[in-house]
Amino acid sequence: MSATATPAAFDQAKFDGFLHQMIGDVGATLTGALVILGDRLGFYRTLAERGAMSSADLAAATGTHERYVREWLSNQAASGYLTYDPAAKTFTLPPEHQPLLADENSPVLLCGLYQIAQTLYADEPRIADAFKSGTGFGWHEHDQRLFGATERFFRPGYNANLIASWIPALDGVDAKLRAGATVADVGCGLGTSTILMAQAYPKSHFEGYDYHEGSILAARKAAEKAGVADRVQFEIASAKTFPAKGYDFIACFDCIHDMGDPVGALAHIREALKNDGSFMMVEPFANDRLEDNLNPVGRVFYAGSTILCTPASLSQEVGLGLGAQAGEARLRAICGEAGLTRFRRATETPFNLVFEARR
Repeated sequence: MSATATPAAFDQAKFDGFLHQMIGDVGATLTGALVILGDRLGFYRTLAERGAMSSADLAAATGTHERYVREWLSNQAASGYLTYDPAAKTFTLPPEHQPLLADENSPVLLCGLYQIAQTLYADEPRIADAFKSGTGFGWHEHDQRLFGATERFFRPGYNANLIASWIPALDGVDAKLRAGATVADVGCGLGTSTILMAQAYPKSHFEGYDYHEGSILAARKAAEKAGVADRVQFEIASAKTFPAKGYDFIACFDCIHDMGDPVGALAHIREALKNDGSFMMVEPFANDRLEDNLNPVGRVFYAGSTILCTPASLSQEVGLGLGAQAGEARLRAICGEAGLTRFRRATETPFNLVFEARR
């Protein structure tokens, strides 16, 4: 006979607290669509530029319909994104909120993250099938809006940190790039990181590699637009097949954990480095223990990892499934398995860990 568990006493206060949490979560989920809408229609930027506005003012300034705008503003005030003045019947985007919602040059602009969330809902039915079958779901199979949304989410952090702090935190790399070096950006996506480096280091030559054809085509156009196409080339290749021709510097931005065989990829990267070359790996911030990642940042990264990162890895050979919260100890271990040495955490941000390794 099996023992019957004694039912836990029902705690009304815990029930009420969790109910309020869920209502808040549902409200945030629904409001996410309105954040994307407000970003698309220029509402946040207009409010940032003009200060307090009525629904009629905002509608006139953005060429939209007042009745729609009034409802949107009401949601945003209820969400705490805007403040409302009942006497004047005007809405304001507080200055403290503007870097997160209205400034394209801000290092903490989060509009791209809402756009990523939008694509997760679009892909959920197919991910549910993958849960049952255990098969993977490749990056290239996702809703096509994901690629631009991902670039927009990562771009502010790269703009703020890559040249100013990440590369200078590496041993001698900044000086080498200023003098003229050969660089590979592996898993380059739409090429934002590659182009930023090319703009900062005009004496160096840069090559970006990604297996996703659509991203490479977009990256080539971006390089042309940025005026660096003479020093930057983008090619379709995986992290295990790009030319191992001897690079002074190789970088991987937020992609090692997506790879099915990160050890094999890192071994190939090691072979592609010159003897005195350096490797930089940027990964999502994570502590080594699950219990230390149970926080708002971990919540976001585990969600993305469940629908994006882990399925991508499981769709490839080996299918190691590191996930976006691998942590330093696990990343150190796979670098060691690949033969990379002198591994160290060079620097970090609230969203990123930046590692350096050598042959």
